[in-house]
Amino acid sequence: MVHRYFARPATCARHSVGPLSPYISSIADALAERGYARSTAAKHLRLVGDLSRWLARRRLGTADVDEATGLEYIKHRRRQQAHCRGNSGILKLLVEQLRQQGVVAPRRLPPPRFPGERLGRDFERYLTHERALAPATRINYLAFAREFLTHCFGRGAVRLRDLTARAIHQFMVRVVPKLGSGRAKLMVTALRSFFRFLLLRGDVRVDWAACVPPVANWRLAELPKSMEPADVERLLRECNRRTITGQRDYTILLLLARLGLRACEIVALTLDDIDWEAGEIRLRGKGSQHDRLPLPQDVGAALATYLRTGRPRCADRHVFIRRAAPHRGFAGSMTVCTIVMRALARAGLSPARKGAHLLRHSLAVRMLRRGASFSEIGQILRHRVPQSTEIYAKVDLDALRPLAQPWPGGAR
Repeated sequence: MVHRYFARPATCARHSVGPLSPYISSIADALAERGYARSTAAKHLRLVGDLSRWLARRRLGTADVDEATGLEYIKHRRRQQAHCRGNSGILKLLVEQLRQQGVVAPRRLPPPRFPGERLGRDFERYLTHERALAPATRINYLAFAREFLTHCFGRGAVRLRDLTARAIHQFMVRVVPKLGSGRAKLMVTALRSFFRFLLLRGDVRVDWAACVPPVANWRLAELPKSMEPADVERLLRECNRRTITGQRDYTILLLLARLGLRACEIVALTLDDIDWEAGEIRLRGKGSQHDRLPLPQDVGAALATYLRTGRPRCADRHVFIRRAAPHRGFAGSMTVCTIVMRALARAGLSPARKGAHLLRHSLAVRMLRRGASFSEIGQILRHRVPQSTEIYAKVDLDALRPLAQPWPGGAR
């Protein structure tokens, strides 16, 4: 496989020296599988060959290759004033391949940088294995727990037995004013979960979860942020469907606008979730729930066009793939939100909210104005309880107008 990238035998021989020489071909195969261009893959293989010669000069073997060795090699390259952009990624791929082949030992966790980090890792394992929370939820919970520990103990020793209700209250008073109501409520939930974890482990003797005050956030206090149907259609028209990226973004926006999908559902969608014969798609939603929705004709046509002409060929089964190598699924929901924000900027639209949920709200409002019932809207949006759909009652002005009372002291 290496000969595909280097025409001259002497060049191939030069990059087949040192302890990494038996694995150069497997690295070349991995680069091809991930969709790297030929010139980019050749550059990465030259880097691996240079690393192999560097290891040989230092009398190091393949078993000595790990993240720390990679960092030391990059420092060496920088001292030689060599171009280092992208080196970290290819070295990470190299170590990953060597671990898969059993040549390099499994990765060891780095030592804690501060006393509370070990506790944070234990909390993460608890959220993963005991609570089975989604990755995004775990990230948020861990961030709040670490912020609380830093507030109470700084970089000193974490003395959980010294926790007081006053310290919890002071943290809440300092942090909550900086957050929105939804984010503040999430922090309350995260801290209560963290304190119950400490109580379960026996690190504390008091259930400090009861000392975390609630955040005032009245239900249905806000109007759902949405766009007019004409603006939604304008948003779709502004996608340049003659380009691969434009066709991909158009398909994502169409799924958001026609079916009200969440960003996380777009990210999780795989090729196996599309049932072309039945005209349905399977969705992996919140709380590990699976749902099925009918596939409208325009959405199905956009998906088929993207899969035939725009989706890069790769082993990854996700529907939507990064345009640039390495070809793999989106890293998270923020990628979908970024696509929506860029599309809004192209269309010259400036709504109050600019995330992926904007199109979900717009679909619900449009259905309501066309006479759909709340139960029908709840089924499309896959709400588990009817109360989740109640917020859209506030935008049905025709139904609310007869209920309006005259202003006291106004004209009769």
